[in-house]
Amino acid sequence: MANSFASRTFTALSDLHPNMANLKIIGIVIGKTDVKGFPDRKNIGSERYTFSFTIRDSPTCFVNATSWGNEDYIKSLSDSFRVGECVIIENPLIQRKDIEREEKFSPATPSNYKLLLSENHSTVKVCSSCGVDPKLLSLIHLPVKESPDYYTLGDIVANGQSLNGKIINVLAAVRSVGEPKYFTTSDRRKGQRCEVKLYDETESSFAMICWDNESILLAQNWMPRATVIFASDVRISFDKFRNCMTATVISKTIITTNPDTPEANILLNFIRENKETNVLDDEIDSYLKESINLNTIVDVYTIEQLKVKALKNEGKADPFYGILYAYISTLNIDDETTKVVRNRCSSCGYIVNEASNSCTTCNKDFSEFKSVFLSFDMLIDLTDHTGTLYSCSLTGSVAEETLGCTVDEFLAMTDEQKTALKWQFLLERSKIYLKFVLSHRARSGLRISVLSCKLADPIEASRNLSGQGHV
Repeated sequence: MANSFASRTFTALSDLHPNMANLKIIGIVIGKTDVKGFPDRKNIGSERYTFSFTIRDSPTCFVNATSWGNEDYIKSLSDSFRVGECVIIENPLIQRKDIEREEKFSPATPSNYKLLLSENHSTVKVCSSCGVDPKLLSLIHLPVKESPDYYTLGDIVANGQSLNGKIINVLAAVRSVGEPKYFTTSDRRKGQRCEVKLYDETESSFAMICWDNESILLAQNWMPRATVIFASDVRISFDKFRNCMTATVISKTIITTNPDTPEANILLNFIRENKETNVLDDEIDSYLKESINLNTIVDVYTIEQLKVKALKNEGKADPFYGILYAYISTLNIDDETTKVVRNRCSSCGYIVNEASNSCTTCNKDFSEFKSVFLSFDMLIDLTDHTGTLYSCSLTGSVAEETLGCTVDEFLAMTDEQKTALKWQFLLERSKIYLKFVLSHRARSGLRISVLSCKLADPIEASRNLSGQGHV
């Protein structure tokens, strides 16, 4: 399959053979790995670099391509195209693949061959989509596995730890895409991490972790509650910290965005019908901390300005966000009469009903109670020179980062240690990211969730005391 005006100049992937030379191949990139460096055995002290991608030119055929070379060449080549773009490959070397060895780490392909690209002989060029056969472009929405061959999120949770370490396919909707987190490992390698929350008709929240830059870039384009993905060959693991199952994108994974399959269309209709009334909304957004990219929140307010803006937003369902430089004026973490830690359902994130010891959100019939985990859940007051915001929700991982301790570490503290911890924050000016949602359940009619709270830089805080957000 190729350009309608030049179809004869391209070799179909299904026709590949090791003896071919001077090949020209066209296809759409459906998967791609990050650039990696390895010690060069021939030149001690130097490194060779490589990356791979998967190219497709028909519903039934796709192959893996790998390029090796020096750092500048490989990084430049990798940066020249992304998943979803059409490329023309000229003069690749065709090799028979070692299925058992290579498909352990690379996407499984129907072809018996792979492509090797060299700096001296091969070229990869991005071609404009306007000159490409629409049938080729449509392949980006076709999963690489059979459309019914997947687990629902409910299946994964029901199977539990029996799936730990297994590689499976998942069809799900995107609930939220977290902000990428960048870090440096102990051996000085740079890394990144992004958490995507998925959901479907069977589960209201399920985490998928991306560790590579390519999948993170892909995820940043997904529209929450409007995108469905088919993720082939993701690894399922049991997260001991959260006491629940999670999915991880690996080098074998190929993710199809908005797949054109009957099963995906049914799920897409489900999320459209439930977009307004879905129980996933405001009450657990602060628990699901990574659902909001803090870099997109730039407006700074005083408390007085926030109250004015809230009045203007009255009646609007859409949340608004802001940054506040303020003091925590109430933080009752050392009061035995106040519940600071609660049980949450591992499946949906909601607080478990302590009287019945059941989750009424995802397990209404109580017949099979799902596992729980402990999570911070507290209300704090915030004060600046213009007023006070009462009963702001500080929960989950946001609370852990704010207090600088896990739930288990907190529960092991003495009352004196809890009081000492409290006074580290009281009357210290903090930089606080907030989310405001209209909520009839809240006394003030507004639910205020803390998305991040850290001690503020004094100079930065003094520059922003008057606020500057749009009210």
